[in-house]
Parts: sequence; structure tokens; C-alpha cells
Amino acid sequence: MKLYLFIASFLIGVSATAQPVKNTLPNDPYMEIRGGLGNTRKAILEDKELTVAYLGGSITFMEGWRNKTSKYLEEKYPQTRFTFIRAAVPSLGSLPHSFRISTDVPDLADVDLLFFEAAVNDRANGTDSITQVRGLEGVVRQAKAANPKINIIMMAFVDPDKINDYHSGKVPVEVINHEKVAGYYDLPSINLARLVNDRIDNGEFTWKDDFKDLHPSPFGQEVYFSAIKTLISKTIDSPPAEAATTTTLKKPLNPYSFTNASYYDIKNARLQKGWQRIESFKPEGVKGRDGFINVPVLEATTPGAMLSLPFKGRAIGINVNSGPDAGILEYSIDGRPFEKLDLFTQWSHSLHLPWFLLFDAELPAKSHVLRLRVSEERNKGSKGNAVRVVRFLVNE
Repeated sequence: MKLYLFIASFLIGVSATAQPVKNTLPNDPYMEIRGGLGNTRKAILEDKELTVAYLGGSITFMEGWRNKTSKYLEEKYPQTRFTFIRAAVPSLGSLPHSFRISTDVPDLADVDLLFFEAAVNDRANGTDSITQVRGLEGVVRQAKAANPKINIIMMAFVDPDKINDYHSGKVPVEVINHEKVAGYYDLPSINLARLVNDRIDNGEFTWKDDFKDLHPSPFGQEVYFSAIKTLISKTIDSPPAEAATTTTLKKPLNPYSFTNASYYDIKNARLQKGWQRIESFKPEGVKGRDGFINVPVLEATTPGAMLSLPFKGRAIGINVNSGPDAGILEYSIDGRPFEKLDLFTQWSHSLHLPWFLLFDAELPAKSHVLRLRVSEERNKGSKGNAVRVVRFLVNE
């Protein structure tokens, strides 16, 4: 009897102190199927050939969910021939993606399925809400103009700022804009920012010990992949009633969206003084990004250096390499007073960062002239006044 009472008391003590094991939250509530992946399903199950492109930043560039998704597709559908395109560049968000997609995915008309993410870098780069919508919509419209049957999955990844927003009772603006564009164009989407936040709050894992960083640990990459796999399964293995469709583009959400955005060659610039063309820019001291180094650039390092650029379009911008000596650029459009733009970033001390900036995105659709001048001023963190132009950006 004493032994029985001791065991009973011990069990009662354990049950009183042990933490309950919480169930894992399902992936389904964090995704919207909308128009589904009917064309992808047809390409896999009938045509037996699928081209998949991954457009995003460093989370897409790195080994992780992307590789897992490609491997999953190949293993699940062994009779289908897959082509995978990694069109990801670290640090870039919706604005750069809209201007580079036609160059970095040159066979866009052949892409059947596009994975697209920009939410983390849009926050990190300080991209304003209107520009986010214009960039996101620009990517979608360019992709659908190239291939009206293309399926696009939009994904919003997580970072500490988004978790803080949710804990403050706010939906992150980047998530709002991803869902706004996805909803307008009837695209499937996954809110991975909310999924990770809720699963952490549910006690399933922690950011510090498990997910670890906005560049997710292997554990975090598996969380992303699990949700993506669920979406693929729901739309291809158990599809909704919608069949493969061809999309007719409707009126854009924003009249100044980057529908016709593209790179504009530096050869179009007229160098006046203090500028030189370097055929292959090689960074010194700190590294740069592939695709933005060992390429031609226009360089000026002395205050007062001038150039002009004739162009036609509704938006004009610039892609520079912003390194430790990045300067301040002064610009004028069509004879307007010069304005200043600081090219030095919080990352410039350790990286020639590919930085994308707009001078104006609401110009009349006609011919214009941009004038650039290197300022005598410099950021207090910079070592110089350098401006290194990799490409101009034009939305016609």
C-alpha cells in the first residue's frame, strides 16, 4: 500500500509539472490556392516537361527550400523532364526583380512555374509600399505577358521585424502587398512569415535555437519546404476544379507599375567630364556580387563629374555598386533643380552592394534627359565620392 501511494504521489507530481506537448499547426491556413496550378499540373502529368524558375533574394539563392523543392518534384514525377532556373540574387527585392527579370530569365516565355519572393529584402532595403506594389506587379505582368499560361507562387518569408509586427497586432506591409498582388491576379500564395510566427508562439520551436536567422537554418528551410510541398500537393495531386487556363491581363493595380521595366545600357550615357568606362570592374578590399562585378561600369570618383542620359519612359533609376567609398549623387530630370541621393548603405563598408534606386517613377510617357553630378559632400561613413553605374533602369 505504501509503495502504491508513493508511485501515485510521484505520478501526480509529474503530471502537475510537465508541460503539455502542443500539436503542430497545419500548413493549410497559411496559403491561398486561388487560381491554382492548373497549367503546371498539365505540364507535369500530360506534357511530361516543366520549366521552373526561382526569383528572389539570398533565401532563394542559398541551398535550402529551393533545392528541396526541385528534388521533390523530380522524385515525385519521375516521368517528367524538369528544367530549373535559379534567378536569385542576394540583397535584391521587388524593385530590382522587376527591372532584371527579362535579363536574368531570358527565356521567360518558356517558364511554366515561377516561385517569387521579395518580402524580406523589401523590408531590409527600405522599399516603400507603393514601390513594392509596382515592383511585384511588374514581375507578374511581365511574366504573364511573356507566357499567358505561366503559374506563379508568391511567398512572403519571415524576419524578426515581421514577427515584431505580428506581436504588435499589425500585419507586415510587405505581406499585405504580396497578398494584394497575388489576390488581384488570382495567384497561389504562402504567408510563411505568419506561419513561422504562429508556430513559434505555439511553442513548437524557437527563433534563437531552431530557426536562428532570416537566412533559415536547415530546420527553418525544412519548415518552408513543408509548406511549399503542401501547396504543390493540394494543387497538383488533388487539384481544384479549375483546368489549365490562359490569363488575359487586366488593368494594372497601379498605373505606374513596372510593367515595361528593363535595364538600360550604360552605353546610352553621354560622358561629359570626370567619368570613365571600365570594361571589367574588379572590387578592391571588399567583395561584390556575381553579375555586378567583372562587368562594364561607368565610374566617377571626383566631385563635379557630370554625365547626361537621354531616355524615354515613365520611370528612370540606377543600379550602382555601393562600396566603402560610395559617394552622394546629384540628379536632375529635364532641367529640374538638382536633388541629392546618398549611395552609401549600412552594408557598404563590407560589400560592393548592388543597389537599385529610382530618381522618378511617375514621369510622362515621353522622351527625357537625366543629368548626374557627383556631389562634393559625402556620407560620414564613406571613404570617398565614388559612383559606379552598372546599369540604368527604365520603365517605358
